[in-house]
Amino acid sequence: MFVLVWGTFPADAAFVTAGLVDGSRRWDAAVGYSAAKRQVVEAAGMSGGVPGTHSKVVAVQMVAPIRIVVAKPGLDGHDRGAKVVARALRDAGYEVIYTGLHQTPEQIVETAIQEDADVIGLSVLSGAHMTLFKKVIALLDERDARDIVVFGGGIIPEGDIPLLQETGVAKVFTPGATTTEIVAWVRDNVTDAAGVEA
Repeated sequence: MFVLVWGTFPADAAFVTAGLVDGSRRWDAAVGYSAAKRQVVEAAGMSGGVPGTHSKVVAVQMVAPIRIVVAKPGLDGHDRGAKVVARALRDAGYEVIYTGLHQTPEQIVETAIQEDADVIGLSVLSGAHMTLFKKVIALLDERDARDIVVFGGGIIPEGDIPLLQETGVAKVFTPGATTTEIVAWVRDNVTDAAGVEA
């Protein structure tokens, strides 16, 4: 994902510094307006600009996409919903790591830390949500990883939702929640390590 930073300058400004960070090297060039704009925008895989203005691309930064671990803790063997949510998040541009069935809270937290995840999404249909969600939150606390946002879904009684939120679960989705709602919630409530909203 690229973040373009635009600056407005007088029409006669001759030069602008353009920077591109791609994770392995930094490219800097003090070049003329049109050349800088063209080179940086092409490097970002984009086209066009801001028609009718004197705006210039002054920086392009490659920002790692938000990484989400989607997990099925416990003995619950029904993962169709988790796979649908994982696919929707991936299609929305997020990096998704699906852990598969029958994961322990320890495995989920370890995966999230190893994968440098920003978010953990838990799916529980077995009725063990109070135990499993609390255990994941406790393990994140133990590992000093509470910057990882936890959300979840499944067959969860309305009365349990406030209790889960008190323990640190950011959002609980119940049956009937659409993938559009879930993606929108992630977009509106999660920021990456660089502070750029999803």
